[in-house]
Amino acid sequence: MRARRVIRIIVVCYAVFCVLLAILLGELAFRPQRVPVTERQSAEATAVRFGAVLWDVSVTAGDGSHLQGWFARPADANGDAVILLHGVGDNRQGMMGSAELFLSNRFAVLVPDSRAQGESGGDFVTYGLKESDDVHRWFDWLVMQQHPRCVFGMGESMGAAIVLQAVQEEKRFCAVVAESSFASFHQIAYVRVGQFFHTGAWFGRVALRPAVEMAFLYGRLTRGVNLAHASPERSVVGSRVPILLIHGLADDNIPYQQSERILAHNPAEILLWEVPNAGHCGAVSVARQEFDTRVLGWFNSHQRSP
Repeated sequence: MRARRVIRIIVVCYAVFCVLLAILLGELAFRPQRVPVTERQSAEATAVRFGAVLWDVSVTAGDGSHLQGWFARPADANGDAVILLHGVGDNRQGMMGSAELFLSNRFAVLVPDSRAQGESGGDFVTYGLKESDDVHRWFDWLVMQQHPRCVFGMGESMGAAIVLQAVQEEKRFCAVVAESSFASFHQIAYVRVGQFFHTGAWFGRVALRPAVEMAFLYGRLTRGVNLAHASPERSVVGSRVPILLIHGLADDNIPYQQSERILAHNPAEILLWEVPNAGHCGAVSVARQEFDTRVLGWFNSHQRSP
């Protein structure tokens, strides 16, 4: 009898722990850190170096949220534009290094804050479920206001996952680049739980699987959103948009196998560059010249009218 009582207590404690952890995980996922935009002068200086003016631009999302961003076009623009998407817990400032690369090579750049990040509106982050339509609206803004010859997309981490989910509906992209993307938010959630407890992904996938699944249920009940549906690997199936995946082999945030999974779903249109010794979104740090050559070469080789 005593053994049964002990087992019941353990089971009840485990269940309560899983429920509380699920709520915590859900809130952490939906409400990552919001970083204020504080480096406008630096961004303006970058634009001025290439004869461009940094414009504050905005669009209205499908749910009424007001999304903010920067746009710059160099004086000797080549007629093409790139939409640059940052990672979670960041803002448009995080993509100004990439913006400099493209401005110096005569591309116009649109650098938005993702919803619920930076200065953009929106109640919470959805890792591509709503953001993919946001990208579509930014694309429409570019087409109507700037009339580019060709529009490309590039994202890092969450931004990479967003641009990959966007190609499912936004077929006008000439090509995209995605660095350090997850393949499935459902699967990467197990990895995140393991990182949270400083263990391997097995801990989230096995020991705390009920907590992870309840966290997804919590999201559906409180936000009406099923984050398990955020899946770049499913979104690229059948897409005709050329995709360059970049992933560091030393990435301890999102394992490089995630990009390999994405590649497996559309090898005809996807090229994967795996970078030795590169961490999360770190390819440019360990192989700057090759990074620039590959990214620019990818876009230049896919120039066409959208």
